[in-house]
Amino acid sequence: MLYYLFEYLEKQYQLPGASLFQFQTFRAAMAVLLSLLLATVYGKRIILFLKHKQIGETIRDLGLEGQKQKTGTPTMGGLIIIMSTLIPVLLFADIMNIYVILLIVTTIWMGIIGFVDDYIKIFRNNKKGLKGRFKVIGQVVLGLIVGATLYFHPEVTMRERTNTIITEQYKVENVKGEDIKSTMTTVPFFKNNELDYSNLISWAGEKAVSYAWLIFIPIVILIVTAVSNGANLTDGIDGLAAGSSAIIVLTLGIFAWVSGNIIFSEYLDIMYIPKAGELLVFIAAFVGALVGFLWYNAFPAQVFMGDTGSLTIGGVIAVIALIVRKELLIPILCGIFFAESISVMLQVGYFKYTKNRSGEGKRIFLMAPLHHHYQKKGYHESKIVTRFWIIGILLAIITIVTLKVR
Repeated sequence: MLYYLFEYLEKQYQLPGASLFQFQTFRAAMAVLLSLLLATVYGKRIILFLKHKQIGETIRDLGLEGQKQKTGTPTMGGLIIIMSTLIPVLLFADIMNIYVILLIVTTIWMGIIGFVDDYIKIFRNNKKGLKGRFKVIGQVVLGLIVGATLYFHPEVTMRERTNTIITEQYKVENVKGEDIKSTMTTVPFFKNNELDYSNLISWAGEKAVSYAWLIFIPIVILIVTAVSNGANLTDGIDGLAAGSSAIIVLTLGIFAWVSGNIIFSEYLDIMYIPKAGELLVFIAAFVGALVGFLWYNAFPAQVFMGDTGSLTIGGVIAVIALIVRKELLIPILCGIFFAESISVMLQVGYFKYTKNRSGEGKRIFLMAPLHHHYQKKGYHESKIVTRFWIIGILLAIITIVTLKVR
């Protein structure tokens, strides 16, 4: 809103300083400051409100140290993250940008699914919450919306690659090429590090390429579902999901910045995605909200994000990665989420396999997801979280390095 207001003031009245709002970096800085302020100041009020309404977490007895003390801790804290993200975005971002619209829809959609799940757990006294199939249906519907938008919307384009030589006199006007519709994405660690999803169906003939959406949209659905569930599984100990997510989103912000800047993208020899630079404002607000929430979620947690927060975080991360065409980097960048998800799948799969063969189920880990395994081994949750953050930072660095390592 302020973006359009100051744009109008600059054009009509040449108001001094109004031109600052045309710079994405300035608006991103304002967004992160406001989101931090909202999350820390008004986050405290939301926590007090949740306590007053007795919206507390019911902890299952898993035999973990310090578990009983967490019973009654306010949950649904994901509302803090959602509020602290959307308000700065609505104020400082270009809300007519298709990518910003897509992320606002994702935040609200996944927030509603998570809220319903938490509501059923707390007010209906049903520890299982929303049935799994309804969660999956919600994630699939979002995947359909995101996939169809990215594939069919005319403003979702990329700049056709040219062999422009960069000199000291390099100017934006020197960049050639047209904005084209494409299902191109980035493949890490390969020389020609681009893959066009339409090539996966080209074997069926030239006309089959126009049906590439039959492959692209299911891939989007899979990614949205996998990442949102991975974030949900990671939210098991104080500060783990919020801190790990902040690292991931900040890294995606770097990709959005260079991919949406015509000079940087040409210099780094990566695909230029018009209008993607506006993601920087949303990402800044989201990082600020996560860090502000972490103020209260760090050990010992004063509030839990619940599925309201974890499903929203996973959905937003997946959509940002898809927009900047770095979704194939998710197994590296979201390595913490990936490890947590794999540990659960391995544990359940191996237990069922051994039970069918010998009549007695066996386990690979002491407990799954993976962070509970280390808790069972006697590590304090603060140490587990800190070490997972360090691993997350290393994975983020490796992900950034893929810009040039091919």
